Amino acid sequence: MPLLNSIATPYAEALLQVAESRKETDAVAEQAKALLAVLSSSPELRAALASPVLEPEAKKAALAKLFDDQVTPAVQNLLKLLADRQRLPMMEAVLMRFLELYRELRNITLAKVTSAAALSEEQQAELNRKVQAIAGSKSVEFDLVVDPSLIGGFIVSMGSQVIDASLSGQVRRLGLALAQVS
Repeated sequence: MPLLNSIATPYAEALLQVAESRKETDAVAEQAKALLAVLSSSPELRAALASPVLEPEAKKAALAKLFDDQVTPAVQNLLKLLADRQRLPMMEAVLMRFLELYRELRNITLAKVTSAAALSEEQQAELNRKVQAIAGSKSVEFDLVVDPSLIGGFIVSMGSQVIDASLSGQVRRLGLALAQVS
């Protein structure tokens, strides 16, 4: 991914700079998340954007029809630029890199939380407080995933730091401890 990241970074940095100058960075970040959700839920759209058969003008028209009334001019311009330069297959990487830069700018920690069952609002709030204290950041953004194979508890990943408070993790650690004893 280093090559993809090196190509995506200038676009992401430019978008962040424009959004900051227009004081719409938070809105652009929300729109980037929404666009990523649309891309991940629509393989047909991803395939169309990556298709070498479709002309850039046709792609720009389709993107305008789909998103122009939902995104800021800065995001519209990014989509047009990516289409013109035939870089639309990299839109996902550009948006993800933009969100990384945005989180750095706003001192937001991204925490991937995998839990055995869906967390209640109260549990999320408590986890937010604890993760915020551990990370030492202003706020925390969660990527919540439910995985019943954990049996109980949760796993929190923040960059290279992992906190495993799952029942399956405890069983695994207990098994390792017992294996060392014998």
